[in-house]
Amino acid sequence: MPLGANKAAIMGVAGVSTGDVVLLSSQTASSDSTISFTSGIDSTYGEYIFKFYNIHPSNTSGPELTFQCNATDSTSYDENITSTAFYIYHTEAGSGGAFAYIPGLDQQNSDAAEQPIIMNIGADADESGIGELHLFNLASTTYVKHWYAFGTSVTHAVGDPNNEVLHTAGYINTTTAIDDIRFSVSAGNMDTGTIKMWGVK
Repeated sequence: MPLGANKAAIMGVAGVSTGDVVLLSSQTASSDSTISFTSGIDSTYGEYIFKFYNIHPSNTSGPELTFQCNATDSTSYDENITSTAFYIYHTEAGSGGAFAYIPGLDQQNSDAAEQPIIMNIGADADESGIGELHLFNLASTTYVKHWYAFGTSVTHAVGDPNNEVLHTAGYINTTTAIDDIRFSVSAGNMDTGTIKMWGVK
């Protein structure tokens, strides 16, 4: 069978062969303030991918899903992050939209600050956020740790209702290996939702 005809069957996370991608862990939220991945992050994989499925917050203000991490010499989730962010939104009724750089969601070598990766997640019964985060060479003791993320959500924060898409990227400014990743919402808890972690060879 031609490759194109069977692509869906043989391609996995991020469009790479499923033989190169290994599901390492999966956690499901149940009114959790944070979800942390504290094992399985080491030199085995050059890239780690986290995917977020229907993250539903308890807070109605439209919180962000955020991440922070620990280097191997730390336990306080306060690594310095430099990042940039832009977003797109469009209302369900077609009454408005925008494409903009969001300086309030980027960081300038900030420690202890949570990095937003999905913004304005709605808390109505049918609203949620999804997305993915890619981190590279977390075990390196030579280089900073690059990452990028994509998230989309249904929300009432702008218009009534609307879709918001957030693109972020940056680096964790440490040459110490990273071995813990934590996810939070900026207000309230994660009532429901699943986060999965893959390693890419």
